[in-house]
Amino acid sequence: MSDGVKVHREGHVLEVVLDRGKVNAIDVSTSQALAAAFQELHEDKDLRCAILTGGGEKIFSAGWDLKALNNGEMQLDNWWEADEYGFGGFTGLTENWSLNKPVIAAINGLAIGGGFEMAMSCDLLIAADHVEFGLPEMPLGIVPDAGALQRLPRRIPHNIAMEMFLLGRRMTAIEAAHYGLVNKVVPKEQLMDAAREWAASISWSAPLAMQSVKEVQREIDCVPLEAAFQKMRTDPMPIYRKMLKSADAAEGVAAFIEKREPNFKGE
Repeated sequence: MSDGVKVHREGHVLEVVLDRGKVNAIDVSTSQALAAAFQELHEDKDLRCAILTGGGEKIFSAGWDLKALNNGEMQLDNWWEADEYGFGGFTGLTENWSLNKPVIAAINGLAIGGGFEMAMSCDLLIAADHVEFGLPEMPLGIVPDAGALQRLPRRIPHNIAMEMFLLGRRMTAIEAAHYGLVNKVVPKEQLMDAAREWAASISWSAPLAMQSVKEVQREIDCVPLEAAFQKMRTDPMPIYRKMLKSADAAEGVAAFIEKREPNFKGE
């Protein structure tokens, strides 16, 4: 795949590498290439999860390509309407309300601005120990409105999020793990091994059950507890409903009783 995005399939796992220049900046065509990769993940029944990482060791992604913005290739006012960023919005992830397959972010370096927003859109985050996160938009006269304003105060304490918004201070991977913003911090040389280990575990599990977790979580997010139970009982959640009647569910129970490994087929 072109436009600074490399894609590699390994069994049931799709590895997506953002490798565009020194800072892995994202313009419209790069966002479209990322979106195409995640659309492939969404549509290909043989794929069960993805790993997203950046090229190099220093920068996961610096986010929006400011040079493209400055020369008019990208638009700021109502940017979500002016340009077609592809399936799932900016980077294919920040507004992807249909992708039920898990995405693991293997954060190999600085995650800045839109790169940070892209990382927060993933389901599991593993960071190399030298990683820092930052939102430098304020001195540019703009705000991080592709996911940080919406997601960050839900993931970490409100006042800490405001520090990052208003003061632009960076957060280390260790501090991010302390707040639960990332799942795991590892030495940089172990990053991809750790991500692949988790991807292998996900790929072994029953696909419909794994996808139901994302579908249900998305539908009940911020819903009061009693109402969340009611939504699961009554709302149309097609993957969850399919899972309840699936051959995989029967296979999983049978394999447990028979003390053998299950053979899940995603149906």
